[in-house]
Amino acid sequence: MTKGKKMVKKDEQPAGQPARQQQPQQERKGTVNFSFATPAKVEEVIGRTGTRGEAIQVRCRVLDGRDKNKVLRRNVRGPMQVGDILMLRETEIEARQLERGGRGVG
Repeated sequence: MTKGKKMVKKDEQPAGQPARQQQPQQERKGTVNFSFATPAKVEEVIGRTGTRGEAIQVRCRVLDGRDKNKVLRRNVRGPMQVGDILMLRETEIEARQLERGGRGVG
């Protein structure tokens, strides 16, 4: 044993030193956390929207949950066709109807 040093067990903290707080366990790599979502099936592709046409407006029918069988109009990004399944985080907000304006011929 060395002179002047006190032996301390691993579980105990030396007197006068604050106890270390345990760090929260970090999430393991490779795990995926999903938020609650409701499935909806695309029934009609209405048209493109957004300043550059990057979004597609679709009509979809909610398949499960509180609003089952409710038909919603939603804006989605990415390739979309009739029969696809969307996972909606909420089923209460509906997109505004597209105006049939745009560039007309002549």
